[in-house]
Amino acid sequence: MPLILAALFGLFQYFGANKVTNPETGKTVRVALTSDQEEALGLQSYQEILSQSETLQSGPEVDLVVGVAKKLAAATGDAGGSFNWQVSVIRSDQANAFCLPGGKIAVYTGILPYTQNEAGLAAVMGHEMAHAIARHASQRILRSSLTQTMMMGAALSTGNMDPRDRQMLMGLLGAGAQFGIILPFSRDHETEADQMGLIYMARAGYDPREAIAFWQRMSQSGGNQPPEFASTHPSHGTRVRNLEAFIPRAMQEFGKGAPSVASAGN
Repeated sequence: MPLILAALFGLFQYFGANKVTNPETGKTVRVALTSDQEEALGLQSYQEILSQSETLQSGPEVDLVVGVAKKLAAATGDAGGSFNWQVSVIRSDQANAFCLPGGKIAVYTGILPYTQNEAGLAAVMGHEMAHAIARHASQRILRSSLTQTMMMGAALSTGNMDPRDRQMLMGLLGAGAQFGIILPFSRDHETEADQMGLIYMARAGYDPREAIAFWQRMSQSGGNQPPEFASTHPSHGTRVRNLEAFIPRAMQEFGKGAPSVASAGN
């Protein structure tokens, strides 16, 4: 009975969630938060991160990042028109960048040696901005909540089992949820953000093929990746193959978009 109740509650959560349509793919999804709630959480997290980081206020790195961000924001069209875009450059050796809900962007200086040029940086930033446009964070919150509901129902339903058997069963269910639901869902979001990012950079006048070159550089930089099935992200190899398959679509946008931006070094 607890499992049935959990399933019913999960259905209530799912069908009671907000429906949104991805402006690029046309895909309709359900999200846990309203746009205002997402933006508030994004701003709060952004301020916390910046308060603990050293941010650059001026200089060539700032000019580069802000310039690329402006072109990409324009390329998002109406979807990003309601965002209050903010851009920060964080001095750090980390090869990282992010865009929080509501359009709060940060680029770490450690990633610039890998991007190498404006187009490479546009590939990274376009990907991160796509996560915000597609509302991936709110989708993951809903998926996590649904998974927790079902796990709670399973835990209550097995309350009379032998403790060791129950622990083993719950461990197997937890692993199944992690590797069969949560991680694949995250990897799907990464692939979608890659594809949307290609579209944005192409519209902004950046050659989308530079995204492939960037990920090849990241792959060659070394560092061990976990097996793909155990990761929130596709492997570099899978990512490059997916990008290559989507390049023809992105090149159509590149052909009719803004004047092309040369792939010159920083």
